[in-house]
Amino acid sequence: MGGEPLKPKDLHWRCEPGEMGFTTTDELDDLTGMIGQDRAIEALHFGIGMPRAGYNIYALGPEGLHKHSIVRHHLEAEAAKHDVPPDLCYVNNFDEPYKPYVIKLPAGRGSAFKEDTEQLVHELSDALRAAFETDEYRTRRQMIEQELKEKHEQAISEVEEEASERGIALQRTPMGFAFAPARNNQVMSGEDFHELPEDEQNRIREEIERLQERLQEALRHTPDWVKQTREKVRELNEHTASYAVGHLIEALKRKYDPLESVQSHLERVRSDIIDNVGTILAAAQQQQQGGPQMGPAAVIGQQAEQLMRRYQVNLLVDNSALEQAPVVYEDDPAFERLIGRIEHRSEMGALTTDFHLIRPGALHRANGGYLVVDALKLLTKPMAWEGLKRALRAREIRIESPYQALGLFATVSLEPEPIPLDLKVVVVGERRLYYLLSELDPEFQDLFKVAADFDEHTDLTEESRALYARMIATLVRKNELAPFSADGVARVLAHAARLAGDRAKLSMHVEGIADLLREADYQARVNGSNPIGAGEVEAAIAARERRLGRVRERMQEEITRGTILIDTDATAVGQINALTVLILGGFSFGRPTRVTARAGLGRGNVVDIEREVELGGPIHSKGVLILSGFLSERFARERPLSLSASLVFEQSYSGVEGDSASLAELLTLLSAVGGQPLRQDLAVTGSVNQHGRVQPIGGVNEKIEGFFDTCEARGLTGRQGVVVPQSNVKHLMLHKRVLDAVAQGKFHIYAVASVDEALELFTGEPAGEADSEGRFPTDTVNGRVQARLDALADKRRDFGLPITGGRGQQGQD
Repeated sequence: MGGEPLKPKDLHWRCEPGEMGFTTTDELDDLTGMIGQDRAIEALHFGIGMPRAGYNIYALGPEGLHKHSIVRHHLEAEAAKHDVPPDLCYVNNFDEPYKPYVIKLPAGRGSAFKEDTEQLVHELSDALRAAFETDEYRTRRQMIEQELKEKHEQAISEVEEEASERGIALQRTPMGFAFAPARNNQVMSGEDFHELPEDEQNRIREEIERLQERLQEALRHTPDWVKQTREKVRELNEHTASYAVGHLIEALKRKYDPLESVQSHLERVRSDIIDNVGTILAAAQQQQQGGPQMGPAAVIGQQAEQLMRRYQVNLLVDNSALEQAPVVYEDDPAFERLIGRIEHRSEMGALTTDFHLIRPGALHRANGGYLVVDALKLLTKPMAWEGLKRALRAREIRIESPYQALGLFATVSLEPEPIPLDLKVVVVGERRLYYLLSELDPEFQDLFKVAADFDEHTDLTEESRALYARMIATLVRKNELAPFSADGVARVLAHAARLAGDRAKLSMHVEGIADLLREADYQARVNGSNPIGAGEVEAAIAARERRLGRVRERMQEEITRGTILIDTDATAVGQINALTVLILGGFSFGRPTRVTARAGLGRGNVVDIEREVELGGPIHSKGVLILSGFLSERFARERPLSLSASLVFEQSYSGVEGDSASLAELLTLLSAVGGQPLRQDLAVTGSVNQHGRVQPIGGVNEKIEGFFDTCEARGLTGRQGVVVPQSNVKHLMLHKRVLDAVAQGKFHIYAVASVDEALELFTGEPAGEADSEGRFPTDTVNGRVQARLDALADKRRDFGLPITGGRGQQGQD
């Protein structure tokens, strides 16, 4: 009983080398586009071309599809249509030094402006020193100072003359002025003064007091005269300084005409130089004298150095090397590498900063163009995602420390003028991150409205096959590999179909294909083959499996030695070989595992032992519950299901997940109930629904090969094989060793669409069809199951057990 095994042609797709249309890849042109990514590329073009805010792009898809390369290619093509954005400079704000402002210059002129300001500072000291050392300046300053001196002397002379007329002398002492009695223009001694009549002494004393008041009145205007003198000196200095630096400033203004922002800034520079000319000159004089500076001299030097730095320019973004709009990929999208940062330096134990220590981020470099970042790297950097969103929302780049962004205390720093932001951001990442952000971040959909969804497969057609061959030729030349022959390319195409898990598809995991090409080239170099053929490709695939296959080999060894119990011959009741797939380090392989069932009198419970001990996942538990639904629908329409059964994966010590073993579990359960032996030389994989239809599963190729390897290790008998869902036939791309065994009749692959078909294969007897009353013939598998369930129901009634069960009835365990 049972269906016919599948033919070798049903188990593999092979591209005939003669159909390729070329001898080697040297004959093929490079592939300029990309295969099978029309949807993603359309989304890229839409997002790039949409000028509205919020239409940034998330390029989603698994790793290895060359998403970054495709995105960069299309961004570069679009960037070529746009002009180079301006250079960005930060300059000192002379009114509010902690708030430097931005100057934009045409691309390439920023570096020239920086050099010109440095040259200005270099020439400034010499120009000022020369101007203030001229005879004209000295003469005019002496005249101003002489005028003050004359006014002071005139005021004192008037008081001195009046004092002389009254016989009193005005004395000039280091401590100031003093009056003393005099006779014949000679100051009297104390003895002579006391010999004078008392009236004369009193008169002299009164005169001295009056003269002192007169002197104070005369000198009362001295501070005003000094202030006037200083003002005149200041005006003279400003005039001299303006004359000295005027030609330097005017030359720069002419050079950067008509850039209004530069013109305004240079005027501010001129005014500040004039206001601080004294400090600049003092520092220049000290520098000319040489020697170490200590004390006040050192302070003046530092002040002068800081003054000179304020006239220079911090060139934040230099676009002189660009020929089109920038396309920037930031490999390390940390907060400060995206937004920019303000550095500090230590001076005398304190942290200081100025506008020269403002550093750009990726947003600055990409402004006016495109920024590409990796989603996972972006999301794992503290505050980077929030910083990027804040900049996109505000459409400006505001440089601040992460501590300021968090509202935490930080060292007093700068508040640079925000820079307007105009760019497209493309985030490249996996689908799960895209869906998580869409679900958990309410701002995500507003800022990244365009999803460029990259497909991991493309349809296998004559056109796509030809394009795929060109892609292989392109990768060969890009990696400087030896050319591939037509049969080598055909073998790579077959491997691409295997990776896709579908004979009608080709994998778009370009990086995986490139790895295979490089490894085949290595095999060819070792063997001295040129061009590279199917043999070298096959050897590369085998070598990779060998490198990664240690765990698979150890498991197969344990099965062969009998440590892991797997039967590949005879029959057994309530026991079957199921198939599982393990994925370790990107390498997947299948292995058989024994599923057993036991059944007896009960209340309709089907106990999933894996679930009871919390080793079974929710999908696996769902599959077991479906079995209960199937049993109830087929055998318990009129009578209670008086069954207590248990299912388990034998020698399973880790988690079990998925429903691909539900067909095996159902067959085992039916065998245990009906007492019907099952073939142990067959293994089975597949999922079932409550109607008994067999559904497709994943990893079908690895599962078949895993059981084949076990059978081959013990010796092929010609009866062994694997039962798979009919809907999985289109996915079969089996290894050559399995194909050869099938062609020789040593191994068989069966496809089934229902539980009954699988029953007939495993029992060799008819499954049986229900009549109008839902009864099965007694000499069929289903009939025996039904008879056993009827007997259990009668026993239950005889024992007087309740019909309705508690927890877990009908599988609700």
